[in-house]
Amino acid sequence: MTPAEDPPPAQPAPGGVDLRRAFEESGVAAILSELDADLIGLKPVKRRIRETAALLLVERARSELGLAHETPTLHMSFTGNPGTGKTTVALRMASLMHKLGYIRKGHLVSVTRDDLVGQYVGHTAPKTKEVLKRAMGGVLFIDEAYYLHRPENERDYGQEAIEILLQVMENQREDLVVILAGYGPRMDTFFASNPGFRSRIAHHIDFPDYSDEELIAIAERILDRQNYRFSDAAREAFRTYVAARRTQPHFANARSIRNALDRAKLRQANRLLDGAGGLLTGEVLSTLEAADILSSRVITQGGRIG
Repeated sequence: MTPAEDPPPAQPAPGGVDLRRAFEESGVAAILSELDADLIGLKPVKRRIRETAALLLVERARSELGLAHETPTLHMSFTGNPGTGKTTVALRMASLMHKLGYIRKGHLVSVTRDDLVGQYVGHTAPKTKEVLKRAMGGVLFIDEAYYLHRPENERDYGQEAIEILLQVMENQREDLVVILAGYGPRMDTFFASNPGFRSRIAHHIDFPDYSDEELIAIAERILDRQNYRFSDAAREAFRTYVAARRTQPHFANARSIRNALDRAKLRQANRLLDGAGGLLTGEVLSTLEAADILSSRVITQGGRIG
């Protein structure tokens, strides 16, 4: 072979890979099952996670067979309203990528602007680098990422944090996965103002709001884990509550449902304490009644949350 000749292409190793078996043995199937158990609905999100797992399995199989491959870019953007499961999915993604050998540790470091951006000159770089140091080998989850960029403030230090993040996302992408999260429209504006982020993020996943029926199912799952339940009348009352709460400001999907149940349990406790007295059975202590729901200010005062 003369120096001008190209080397022959690498030949794949003999044999093959059973992807289905690799899927089961990697533990990814268990992670996806846990995600199904933890989160109601979100079918498009779960489909994208499974697709990502399939991609990583194929890349790993190609490596094992000696085929040309390169580590895929795994940085992600999660867009959606509060309470739609973005942090939970990020945790599962960290476990999934660790199981498949694409990150060393599989831990999640969740931060906001305040964890990255300093308040005076020379403060931002050490803060950002310390967060990155903690996140290395795992996933860095930046919630409400658009707050890093404040173009209206010429003296804002967010741009310094952005530049450090972009450099690490490019140069150390084999040891760190960054997930940016926030409201869809504001994230679109953020990416338009920071094209460096958009070019480094290959996976954009949108988290839809839950339907009323899904929110009721979430409520019943939360109650079941706490050994509580709705009476039949309370379930219908909660359906009325969900429809009313959704129309009000600061609605946060599953987060608002969890808060509503906490307040319902407070009202149940006071109702039982103020009752006629006597022995209370476990069933009585564990059952929310319609009155515990309908006395919420969301219903009685048409707008105030409670």
